[in-house]
Amino acid sequence: MRYDLDDLRLFVAVVAEGSITAGASAVHLSLPSASARVRALEAQAGLPLLIRERRGVRPTPAGTTLARHAQAVLAETTRLDSAVGSYTAPPSRPVVLVAGASAMHRLVPLALTGFLSAHPEYDVAVSEHRTPESLRLLVEGQADLGIVLHDEAGETELPIEPLSDDHLVVIGQAGGVLTGRSEMTYREAAEHPMVGLSLDSSLRGWIDRHLAPNAPVARYRTLVPDLHTLITLAAAGAGLAVVPRRAVPEMPDLDICPLQDSWSLRRHLLCRAAREPTAAITALADHIHRAAAR
Repeated sequence: MRYDLDDLRLFVAVVAEGSITAGASAVHLSLPSASARVRALEAQAGLPLLIRERRGVRPTPAGTTLARHAQAVLAETTRLDSAVGSYTAPPSRPVVLVAGASAMHRLVPLALTGFLSAHPEYDVAVSEHRTPESLRLLVEGQADLGIVLHDEAGETELPIEPLSDDHLVVIGQAGGVLTGRSEMTYREAAEHPMVGLSLDSSLRGWIDRHLAPNAPVARYRTLVPDLHTLITLAAAGAGLAVVPRRAVPEMPDLDICPLQDSWSLRRHLLCRAAREPTAAITALADHIHRAAAR
């Protein structure tokens, strides 16, 4: 049997409304046209699909089966249209998002996962930059959204919104020197072998800028380019590490101890370019806020 999608939509509407008249209205057909289509469906099936009563209609067992499968077919057709439409939609410039290394580790992936899934029609270009460079790109119109640090944002006139706290913590292998500690200063952490980020990383730059002139020189056993590697090494006992708390997953083989130093509490802000935001920019900003709240 060959079914017409418009006929299936009509039949589903008739069953749902309990009336051919109401079903016809729901799919914007005249009553005579709808009645003819229903009769044609029954002729094609070779058996009655509806029981006509004084106050409307109800489906026969065969009609109930047809309506159930028709709903599934129509839903799949809608998904098919959406999937193909995402390729045929007119191309548009991707939303440009800039952020520092800390936000890139967890916040940005969470936001992008939700955004790209909910909006197949939009694309995003992401790049990692320190706050001053991110602000420059936003001011010059080369970026649409930026996740920046409060203390480095200065007196910018760009639209800025609070996003989340980003507290630095010391991490190390479970059962090691951090066991039983509720807090620790950087000076105490530096008394032990450490692992750290590369000298050109934004987090390493932040730490070095805020250390007092007489701060102890830490012994770094190795320097690595990303937080994932750093956390893995610390969990394995290679040394202590200073990382953003939000970047640390719950791991049974890892102890976490907050830093006491005043500079260890950083704040992330969401900064927008100074122009009217598009629907795509607004949607991505909303997903960033949702990710920050998790």
